[in-house]
Amino acid sequence: MSSVEKITIALTQELAVLVRQAVENGEYASSSEVIRDALRDWKVKRTLQQQQIDELRRLWNEGINSGEGRFSNMEEIVKEAKRHFDAKRANM
Repeated sequence: MSSVEKITIALTQELAVLVRQAVENGEYASSSEVIRDALRDWKVKRTLQQQQIDELRRLWNEGINSGEGRFSNMEEIVKEAKRHFDAKRANM
């Protein structure tokens, strides 16, 4: 079994009420259990965010390393987007 470190945290009144309600409603056995569950979710969220950042970084580098793009300026991009939009609208 892993060691447990006891720490003290401060919660807003709103969060404290939510923690107490979760325990009173029988969803959790203790406020510590509520906090541990929330921290596990936070850990998963952080891991997913880091994976997304890594993927964006990879895609960015892939794009940079792929060489020159089709468009040389913003006007060309806008014209192509408008042409694409008009073509889609015409097919409706």
